[in-house]
Amino acid sequence: MRRLPALCCLALMIALGGCTSDDEKPPRPVPSPSPSPSPPGFFVEPDAPAVAQVAEWQAEGRVTEATALRRIAESPTAVWFANDDPGFQDKARRLVATATAARRTAVLVPYWVPQRDCGGHSGGGAPDAAAYRAWIGELAAAVRGNAVVIVLEPDAIPHLIDGCVSGPVAEERYTLLGEAIAAFKQDPDAKVYLDAGNPGWIKDVDRVAEALERAGVRRADGFSLNVANFETTDANITYGTAVSDRLGGLPFVIDTSRNGNGPAPVDAQDSEGHWCNPPGRALGPSPTTLTGAERVDAFLWIKRPGESDGACLPDAPPAGQWWPEYALGLATN
Repeated sequence: MRRLPALCCLALMIALGGCTSDDEKPPRPVPSPSPSPSPPGFFVEPDAPAVAQVAEWQAEGRVTEATALRRIAESPTAVWFANDDPGFQDKARRLVATATAARRTAVLVPYWVPQRDCGGHSGGGAPDAAAYRAWIGELAAAVRGNAVVIVLEPDAIPHLIDGCVSGPVAEERYTLLGEAIAAFKQDPDAKVYLDAGNPGWIKDVDRVAEALERAGVRRADGFSLNVANFETTDANITYGTAVSDRLGGLPFVIDTSRNGNGPAPVDAQDSEGHWCNPPGRALGPSPTTLTGAERVDAFLWIKRPGESDGACLPDAPPAGQWWPEYALGLATN
């Protein structure tokens, strides 16, 4: 072993009160650093529909299909809360507790605003403002104390802009969205993104920014784009950056669950075909916070790939129901 040079030894003698060469004294053991925690990712539901589907197809010998579907089964997707069925609070509480125990972050989508989806395929929502306020309060309380991502009320803002919701009901919705943001933001560990539609819907970014502002988005952590839609990631980044510019640089998240092939062509004879279970679509970039775009906080799979957009095709189930054939198409296109 190489000996310490004399000048170095002298410096050590002054500092430490002595000097011993490497040959004369073993080096002091260096304590092993504590393992640094791995960066937390998003939570993968162990009992998601795709997980059960993979197991079923594997048991039936449909190995190729099961293998293709594993990308969905093994990827984190958001969990939607779209009704007030008994036990929704316990479901939310278990979800975030399990995610926290696994050192992961759950993504939740509250989707029960009054006059939801303007009576479309996903129509419904709370019967009135009082019911919604109580529901949001219970949901926010159930997840409090855990790191969560909240994607708040998909399409609620665009429907205010396109006139589907207007008059006193519109004013009420702005108030309810602001109150929902405040309820979740009582917890500093909650990240809240108010939904703003997608680049193919409301083209006027000034109107989108104005509506987000009225709903209190500056008290949130940003806004979300492309929920349950197919617009490309690049189109969303361009559009989102333009909206963000008008909101002082607020960040945003993008739903990339089904945008791998971009949107379907627009058919003037079948407007639903552009967004309701269009064929030929594909999974997009996997969920991550490493987006490469300064203002994009995350790519998320907010719409669960394989859940129907609505009964808009002869073989399509109602909105929100698991549709394995469509899931397989997304995984193999």
